[in-house]
Amino acid sequence: MSTVSDPTSPQPIKSLKPSGNLGRRAAVSRLLVGGATASALLAVAVLAIVVFGVVVRGIHALTIGFLTKDPPQFGGAGGGIASAIVGSALIVGVATVITVPIGVLGAIYVTEFAGPRSRTARAVRTSLDLMQGLPTVVVGLFVFGLIVTATNTESGFAGSIALSIIMLPLVARSTQEVLLLVPTGLREAADALGVARWRSVVRMIVPAAMGGIVTGTILAVARAAGETAPLLIVDGIYTNSTTINVFGHGMPNIPVLIWTASEAADPNGFARAWGAALVLLAVILIANVGARVLLARSRARTGQ
Repeated sequence: MSTVSDPTSPQPIKSLKPSGNLGRRAAVSRLLVGGATASALLAVAVLAIVVFGVVVRGIHALTIGFLTKDPPQFGGAGGGIASAIVGSALIVGVATVITVPIGVLGAIYVTEFAGPRSRTARAVRTSLDLMQGLPTVVVGLFVFGLIVTATNTESGFAGSIALSIIMLPLVARSTQEVLLLVPTGLREAADALGVARWRSVVRMIVPAAMGGIVTGTILAVARAAGETAPLLIVDGIYTNSTTINVFGHGMPNIPVLIWTASEAADPNGFARAWGAALVLLAVILIANVGARVLLARSRARTGQ
């Protein structure tokens, strides 16, 4: 009498044994993890070497007078970088005032108002990606032909325009990303209640993403503060005196001061350049760390 096996009855399970293919995969996985870890450690080591070198060479120049006095007009010992600090703050500040409204409003349009198949939104995204890859020296040449040639004057405002072009894709792209992280439930609830889209964007979506927007702005400011090539082209001629007029003439700024002092055959200029480099590096590092902390707190508040 033949027996028919019940398909519902448990079948014997074969023991799993590591095959040669599994072993190769594990070896490749360990190799890739090791390579990624080594690359990360190498990047950190390079940053540590750069920071250490700048600190060792520039720490001796840091005094109260170095931060509060203007550089000497004709070189030599003494003086500081006060005029360059004020000039850099004004140039970057004007660039931020120009960039943030354009970048944030553009990101809001692409994210909240343009449809998923909008050609305009696609063109905006493509333009931002292309701007992000532009060499900064090309941006400087463009602003030189646009403003400096037309006015026949190098100015801090021209430098601000150049820096705003560099900052714009960073601000817009970071704003787009944080707006996409806002829960869709907020939008759906506002639509269900009949709230106008612009009102829900202003009252709910933008406030929810404000921490990320501020973080992206700080990172863009840190990026612009260290740019040298555009300022050499459009704001390269100036006096060492402190000035707050961004329109009339060139303004002193830290990146150009570092370049000119390091190129001059003056040991005092070398020391001043290293001190200015340390100040600029400290500002950029503090801005980046502060932006990361702010972003982490913003994500913790939104539960992301």
